[in-house]
This record gives sequence, structure tokens and C-alpha cells, in this order.
Amino acid sequence: MTEETRAHQEPTEQPEQSPRRRVLPVTDVSLVVLVGTTGAGKSSFARAHFKPTEVVSSDFCRGLVSDDENDQSASSDAFDVLHYIVGKRLAAGRLTVVDATNVQPEARKQLVRIAREHDVLPIAIVLDIPPAVCAERNRHRPDRQLPQHVIPRQQRELRRSIKGLEREGFRKVHILRGEAEVAAAEIELEKRYNDLRHLTGPFDIVGDIHGCRSELETLLTRLGYTLARDEQGRPVDAVHPQGRTAVFVGDLVDRGPDSPGVLRLVMGMVAAGHAVCVPGNHENKLGRWMGGRKVTVSYGLQETLDQMAGEDEEFHRQVRSFIQGLVSHYLLDGGNLVVCHAGLPEKYHGRASGRVRSHALYGDTTGETDEYGLPVRYPWAEEYRGRALVVYGHTPVPTASFVNNTICLDTGCVFGGSLTALRYPERELVSVEAEQEWYAPIRPLHSDAPGGREGRPLDLADVSGRRIVETALHGRISVREENAAAALEVMSRFALDPRLLAYLPPTMAPSATSRREGYLEHPEEAFAAYREDGVRQVVCEEKHMGSRAVVLVARDDESLEKRFGVPGPGAIWTRTGRAFLSDEELTGAVLDRVRAAAERAGLFDELGTGWLLLDAELMPWSLKAVELLRRQYAAVGAAAGSALPTVLSALDQAGARGLDLGELTERQRRRAADAEAFTAAYRRYCWPTEGLAGIRLAPFQVLAAEGANLAVRPHDEHLAWIDRLVAADDREAPILQTTGRLVVDTLDEESVSAGVAWWEGLTTAGGEGMVVKPLCSLARGTAGKGGPNGLIQPGIKVRGREYLRIIYGPDYTEYLDQLRQRFLGHKRSLALREYALGLEALDRLATGEPLWRVHEAVFAVLALESEPVDPRL
Repeated sequence: MTEETRAHQEPTEQPEQSPRRRVLPVTDVSLVVLVGTTGAGKSSFARAHFKPTEVVSSDFCRGLVSDDENDQSASSDAFDVLHYIVGKRLAAGRLTVVDATNVQPEARKQLVRIAREHDVLPIAIVLDIPPAVCAERNRHRPDRQLPQHVIPRQQRELRRSIKGLEREGFRKVHILRGEAEVAAAEIELEKRYNDLRHLTGPFDIVGDIHGCRSELETLLTRLGYTLARDEQGRPVDAVHPQGRTAVFVGDLVDRGPDSPGVLRLVMGMVAAGHAVCVPGNHENKLGRWMGGRKVTVSYGLQETLDQMAGEDEEFHRQVRSFIQGLVSHYLLDGGNLVVCHAGLPEKYHGRASGRVRSHALYGDTTGETDEYGLPVRYPWAEEYRGRALVVYGHTPVPTASFVNNTICLDTGCVFGGSLTALRYPERELVSVEAEQEWYAPIRPLHSDAPGGREGRPLDLADVSGRRIVETALHGRISVREENAAAALEVMSRFALDPRLLAYLPPTMAPSATSRREGYLEHPEEAFAAYREDGVRQVVCEEKHMGSRAVVLVARDDESLEKRFGVPGPGAIWTRTGRAFLSDEELTGAVLDRVRAAAERAGLFDELGTGWLLLDAELMPWSLKAVELLRRQYAAVGAAAGSALPTVLSALDQAGARGLDLGELTERQRRRAADAEAFTAAYRRYCWPTEGLAGIRLAPFQVLAAEGANLAVRPHDEHLAWIDRLVAADDREAPILQTTGRLVVDTLDEESVSAGVAWWEGLTTAGGEGMVVKPLCSLARGTAGKGGPNGLIQPGIKVRGREYLRIIYGPDYTEYLDQLRQRFLGHKRSLALREYALGLEALDRLATGEPLWRVHEAVFAVLALESEPVDPRL
């Protein structure tokens, strides 16, 4: 019996239990309508049994709109307000009590309609009090003097209504006759049938089985369950030694070879408390057939009926009872997990109505049919933004993958695919291959459509306009419409094939401004910032004299095509998604060297992957920024080199003639020295290259591999992989370069001093500086430390004094006091948001989500890059 059917079969009037106690069951999320004449005591009853915030009074609403609770001329507006408040409370899932006479069918009809709109049960509580008692009570209310005919008229309307309340749509009707029954009444809140929030797991959620009993046994065994068998050797229960609970998403039967065997096992587990189960549309159809209802025998039902013919009547009775007791969906783990058969939008979670049950069983369709004559499912998961993880099945997919905090576990076992389970809360997928194709699918399980594993191509609507991107680390990240437009311009005109563009690096926040004489940035501030955020161990990594590059390298063409849909050796791109090198042949040569080194280092085998995604620096800087160097930096150096010697010569001649020039000559000498230092600084980033000769690639992080987001692994692991990669490069003409590093304990003064000295050595030798990162990689603050959601900066750059001449100008040290007024808040916020988006893209890539989902996060990083911020930071 379903929760909706049971609600329909509630008795209209509870039997007398005791003259002193009358229990009225009320569903915890429902609309309670008090019905009674004026003076029946509805307001007193509401105050005695419900919270003040749960009660919406017509008198109070009348006062809201007219300042007079007895102004009957304001009733129309008052009930508009009442209905609005009721709707808002029900939408929020709050128990709501309407305190009004409600003796007229028209008044109750509107309330029942509102309850249905929000998929909650309407419950009527009738206070049937003698008219004389009501009239006497009203006589003692000086603020309310009613005409004598009002109460008798309301009493007649009440009498006409009592017997028809169920027909009006009320699922429960409680009638209290006389003052004694009202005084003896007690409200008992009942949980909804679908409310299992007290069960916190851990769970193993199993996708559509369709009679594949042998595969189910194998899967349960792989998950760690011990099977129990009856005297005939048939599995009748399964228990996990660690107390895990199995959850079945329905469609246990039809099409496969042993539907009775699956039912016997699942029913045994449910009865023993080792599992819970929701119904699928196939159980629903089987239950209707077993109940004598007329159904069309199709879609594998005949196979089940043939198999059930060999079972005795007792088993048939148990199956009928089991199916009747299945509840459309369950809320689990405090509401963080929702399990149903065909998916469920957030507005239906925990609700009970025929509409909710229908969606949970069948999903929603667009009204169209595909070329196979099957209904086109409405893609509700693409729009889902709920907090709860929704796990479902119903529509077979080649591979289970997370989409907007939802996941479909129907991987088509009966069609020759696999049977899949999700371990929760671990979010790990465990699958077993089908033993054979038991039933030929009408529609091919594997789609050849473009756009990722779910056949969904990229769409302009995915990225245009104002967007909200859900991330695991930073919650909801907003992308402005104008920023999205700027990113679309770059992505559509200049970027690589988006199928390859799985990641864009985040911007990096600089260290807090230093107050040391002659310095704008210094490592002390970076170490202090991490110490304040509770990060003890950090790693200092050398900043190379190049440009940020993301490298996707494939072991072979097939590996890349399998995951990204594009054959080839891979790609190298910039922070804005553009191809780093315009020469495709040179790009291929660099990738070949990286691939060969990764092969020799054994990284492909160790990580179980056919491709690697690397974060790196590609040198020299002039390789990418030659035009920038020529137009901006070289021009400044050339102008200074041409003008300042002439100025100094003239000043020297004037001084020789005895003119008192004060500080002018000395100031110009400092300017000349600064100009020379500026020229020397940018020239360190330039050297000639010919083919591979002169090119250096310095990887510093292995971002991802097949099925794994590696960016969250500790940095010492990354650097160990990189060291092996560099060591495996061609020793005759190496292009891979190691990244210098030093681990610093932020609570140890000696260690901090060593970190400062290391930075000074790098920068004194002409190096750019260093990046300080939490050694653990992904760091969150405690006790309110860190940024939003406790996220801590993934890296803080500390640039050297001479390198900053390139950024701020040759004579920037003359204006340090002004430059120290820089504002870092926006830059830091950008760094955290882009970091969270980058990891979100890698998470989606690792879990096999389709291209548009990965691209959503990547595109958002590019959009945020167009936010106005000081480019020198």
C-alpha cells in the first residue's frame, strides 16, 4: 500500500479511546484546516496544540489589511494574504494551520487547492460545538457582536459539510463533538512515510536489476555483504559486517532471467532491516497485474509472469504485500540523500501526492518521442540545484556519472551493460559486468551523439547570461552577464577545441604588502598568513621565467579519443585557453618528449591512465610574449637608454661650470641605474629558440588522470612524480626542468628564516621569486579561519624585488609608499573562486561527467578573468 493510498484509507473519524484522551494524528508537513462556527474555540485550540508561528489566522490577516480584525469588509483582502502566507509556508515544508471558520465549501476548496499545489496532505479538524455554547462565548466578547442569525447559519453549513469532507480532498478528517472531546484532544505529529532522515548510513545504493539475480549476488559480494540462503540454496538475505544498508532504486523485475530470485533476496533484506527499497515503474505494473487490474503485458512483464508461475501462492501473497508497501521515495541521512526510481526535483522531496509518486516512478517527458518510438525524457537533472544528492535509475546510461548533485545508476545490466552501486557517503561507484545480454534493448545503450557520454552537445545557453555554478568547495559561484560575454568572445574566436579544454589555471594572490624598507613583497607575510590560517607546513616552489601552461599529453591517439572525443597526442594551452604555440609541429614535438618521459617514468601505468593533465611553466617568456616584450618592455628600456645618457652628460657639463643642481643629478643617475636594472630584468626572460632547442618545460603538478582528480593530492607527491618525469627526459637534449622547492614549518622560526634566505638566494641570482603553498594542497581553515567556506588560498606568490621592476616600472622603488596602498581583497576572492571552479572541473572530469558539465566550470574561470582588477597584482 503506498503512502498516498494509505492516506486515502484513513478513517474519517477516530474511534473513542478514552473520555480523557483523544489522539489526533497529524502529518508533520501538512495543511491543517480548522473547521467550526464562530465561538467554537478554534483559536484557543490552535494556541493549545500548535506553535504560534504555525497558525495563520483569518482574524489576524484581517487586522493586517484594515487595522481591525472584525472589519468584515476587508475579508476578501485578508484571505488573499492568508492564502499567500499558507502557500509560502507549504513551499518551505512547514506545518501550517488555518484558523478560520471554513464552514463553506468554497473556502475549503481554495485551501485544498493550495495543499495540492504544494504536494502536502490537507487535514481537517472539525470542532462541532453546540450553537448555544458558541453564542454564549460570543456574548462575552465585547469586541465582537454578531447578528443572531450568523451562528445558526454557520451551524447549518457545518452540518451539511461534515459528511463530504473526504470527497472534497481532505486525506484525514478528525471530528470533535462537544466541549469534552475538544478538551480531551491531543495532537500527535506523524512522520511522513518517506521520511527516513534518521537513517544516516552508510549506504550501498543499487541501480536497476531487472531480474539479473546472479549479477546482484556478485555485486553484493563485491560490496562486502554476506549472503544467506534457504534450504534450496536460494539467497534470501544479505548482511554487511560493518552495518551498511543496501538501498534499491526499483525495477527489480522484468526482462531478466530470475525476477522471483531478485524479489526473494531484496524482500528478505528489507524484512531483516538490512535494506530499504523504493518502487520502480515495473514493480508498479506487476503489482497492478497481481491486484487484478488490467495492464498491457509488455516491456518484459511476460518474462516475469512466466517465472512467477512456478512460485507458490504464499510467495505471490508476499510479493503483493511487498509491492503495496513500497513508498515512492525516501529522504535519508538528515535530508542530504534522496533515493527514488526516476529522479525527483527538489520541490517534491519529502512531499506526498499522486503527482510526486508519478514523477518518482516515471519521470517527466517532453511530450515527444525519439526515432525508436520511446518518450524523450525531460532533462530535469540539468536544472537541479538542490542540496540533497538525488540517486535514481529508470533510464539506462552507458556509465554512471554525477550531474548537478544527481546520479543515475541504471547502467543497463539486463541489456548487456553492468549493474552499478553507489557507496554513500564515499561517493564511490562499484560495478559488475552483465553475464550476457539478457534482453535486447529497443534503443542502443551506447549513444553516438556528440557532447560527452550522455550525448548532450555544448549549448550557448550553458554559458550565456548571468550564471550560477555549483562547486563542492565554494558553494554557488556567480558569473556576471558581461563577464560571460567577454569569455564567450575569447572561447569562440581564440580558444582550443573545447573538448580538450578540461581545465584553466586560477589566478594567484600575491602576498600581503611588506613594510620592509625597499620591498613591496616579502616571504614573511606569506608565512604569517598561512600560520594565521592554521597551516603549519608549506612548500616554497621556485617561480620559473616563463608563462603558465596546461599540458594534456596522451599515451596514444585512442586514449585521448576515448575520453575527450579528439584523437591526437594532446594539447598545450595558456591561462585563457589559447594554443600556447602557433606551430602545431613544435607542439607535437614537445608533447612527444613529455609522453616519452612519462612512459619511461612509468606514470601512465602507475596512475592507470592513458593521458595526463599537467600544470607547468613553459620557457622562455619570449616564446609566448615576444610582441609584448617588443612593444612594451623593450621600448621602455630603449627609450631610457637613449635619453638618460644625454641628460646625464648635460647635467655633468652644467655641474662642471659650477651650477648648483642639488639632487637633480643624483636623481637622474638613480633613474639611469633603474632603467639598466629594468632592461636586465626582462632580458633574463628572453633567449633564442630554434625548434626544441632552447625550450624548457617545468611541470609542477599532475592535475588529473583517467578517473582521478589528482590536484587535491599533497604537493610532495606531485613533486616526486615531476622529479621522475624530469629524470626520464632525454639526457642528451633535455627540455624538462625540475622545480626547486623547500618545505617550511610556519611555527618554527629557524625554518621560516631558512625559507626567507632561500627566496633571497633565488631573487638575488635573478630569479622571479617563489610560490608558497600548503603542503597538503587542499587546505581549509578551522574556527572561522580561511576564506568563504573555510577555503584557504592554494598559493601565494612572493615576487622578487628586481622582477617587480618589470611589473611596476623601472623606478617603482621610488614610490613604494604609494604602491603599498594596493588593495588585495578582490584579487584574493578571485583566486579562491577560480581555484574552486578549477577543482570542480577536474572532479567532473574524473567522475566521467559529460563535456558540457566540465566546460561549465572551465568557462566560468575564463569569465572571472575579465573582472576588473589591478593587472599588476
